[in-house]
Amino acid sequence: MKNSEAQQDVSVSQGVRMMFYMMKPNETSFQTLEEVPDYVKQATPFFISLMLLELVVSWIRKGKPPGRLDDALTSISAGVLSRLPSLFFRSIELTSYIYIWENYRLFSLPWNSPWTWYLTFLGVDFGYYWFHRMAHEVNIMWAGHQTHHSSEDYNLSTALRQSVFQIYTSWIFYSPLALVIPPSVYAVHLQFNLLYQFWIHTEVINNLGPLELILNTPSHHRVHHGRNRYCIDKNYGGVLIIWDKIFGTFEAENEKVVYGLTHPINTFEPIKVQLHHLFSIWATFWATPGCFNKFSVIFKGPGWSPGKPRLGLSEEIPEVTGKEVPFSSSASQLLKTYSVVQFALMLAFYEDTFADSAVLSHVTLLLRVCFIILTLTSIGFLLDQRQEAAIVETIRCLMFLILYRFGHLKPLVPSLSFTFEIFFSIGIAFWGVRSMKQLVSSPWK
Repeated sequence: MKNSEAQQDVSVSQGVRMMFYMMKPNETSFQTLEEVPDYVKQATPFFISLMLLELVVSWIRKGKPPGRLDDALTSISAGVLSRLPSLFFRSIELTSYIYIWENYRLFSLPWNSPWTWYLTFLGVDFGYYWFHRMAHEVNIMWAGHQTHHSSEDYNLSTALRQSVFQIYTSWIFYSPLALVIPPSVYAVHLQFNLLYQFWIHTEVINNLGPLELILNTPSHHRVHHGRNRYCIDKNYGGVLIIWDKIFGTFEAENEKVVYGLTHPINTFEPIKVQLHHLFSIWATFWATPGCFNKFSVIFKGPGWSPGKPRLGLSEEIPEVTGKEVPFSSSASQLLKTYSVVQFALMLAFYEDTFADSAVLSHVTLLLRVCFIILTLTSIGFLLDQRQEAAIVETIRCLMFLILYRFGHLKPLVPSLSFTFEIFFSIGIAFWGVRSMKQLVSSPWK
């Protein structure tokens, strides 16, 4: 796809329509992959606008926000982490597709034909259904996908809670398209399929009438995110719900949905959110006797164990009462405010890094990525009230000043350069004192 220097901005009209997969073939058909815009990158202001709209509607209708601050920060953190590898590598979904296209294609459908455009729409969505289904039914794939389901809230920020590892298996299910469909057409629909799934992560939209028969809607996707027994392994569709109806995985929303994993992980630490199920597989693998059983731990369902069916037993899924209380941070409001400020600064550096990625050195890119990851980790530690939080935050503030002084992080507003240095210097002093108290006395709280 196009690099940032060649990128053409989408109009407001196009931006809104691309979020709902309403762009026309004649305005989204490109001869080469290099011409394809980075629609996901350009969607950032529309993500923010829709989240603000959801907040307003929720306040008007329910008198409260659509979710919790700590959960939303964790969801956006996961989204940030999932995008960082693209600073260094082209997506494996595109790399593998191009390789198959160049070496094994049977014939080439015309890139500028509306029929090719609509066929690719169906093909990508069909591939997504089977990838998504396997991501729930194959334990090693679930290790990546579970990140998206770990939120106990259901709002537009939940859509951003993406896995770093998911793309390393999803490409397999799109590969057959490379036998006939040009990469430029595939790249467009891969992005639109992802963008469509953003707006369905909300509770402010109820039933959409006849559209419920064909499209994946907020109602259908709420079921998919539920941990109620009737919700488990249902409604895998991306844009179309017809695949679920064809293959017997459809379930309509009825009783109140309780969101999250069947066994909540109770943390806001982003690295743990990404990796915890991999650690669980590793422990189960070594604890399970027999080579075939060890193989089954990896490739059967997350609920499988010796003597059980491939996907486990539905009666072992914990019952929900509807009175479950989501895990929340016990941090003070002042500490949460501090976390939000630091998170906002990190997001600004994150956006600036992507905007300038083509001109930044590899060393600067690597250092910025390390700072972003350290910031997200530190905020997670603060929200979780981890004992190491003060030490990690001290190191992070010190790292910021070093990177700032050596030009690896440039001032967001040049006139505030001195203010930034004072702010982070105070942070080093404050959290350094906290760290010393932690080391010589009781755990910091």
